[in-house]
Amino acid sequence: MPDDRRAIRLDQFIGHPPAKVWRALTDPGLVTRWLMPGDYRAEVGHRFTFTTTPRPDVGFDGVVPCEVLEVEPEKLVKLAWGRESWIVTWRLEPEGHGTRFFLDHEGFDPDDPAQQLSRRIMGGGWPRIVTLIGRIAGEL
Repeated sequence: MPDDRRAIRLDQFIGHPPAKVWRALTDPGLVTRWLMPGDYRAEVGHRFTFTTTPRPDVGFDGVVPCEVLEVEPEKLVKLAWGRESWIVTWRLEPEGHGTRFFLDHEGFDPDDPAQQLSRRIMGGGWPRIVTLIGRIAGEL
């Protein structure tokens, strides 16, 4: 069994077709609405940063350097995320009239208290973010 301290995993249904979820997930202007401002483009090899409010209490400066590692239109985006060698994968599968949204945020060090704190914080945030992606997809 995988060590659940190494990853955040979500499996959430979104009641909109993959094309709309994909647009919410990859349109830079829409991504800013549900995640963070940044110069994101869903193009393999694109390096970019997201920026948000710093959290000095947990050692976070508010800057998230990323690189797009893999893109399969209307199916998958895989990113190198942050300075900690984390990998974030967003995967879409058609399901009925909607989309099954899978999120994997992997690579947390189970022995590093700061990374475990980050995992707990982001583990609480990702479900809300996926819900927001669904709301935005519904507006399209």
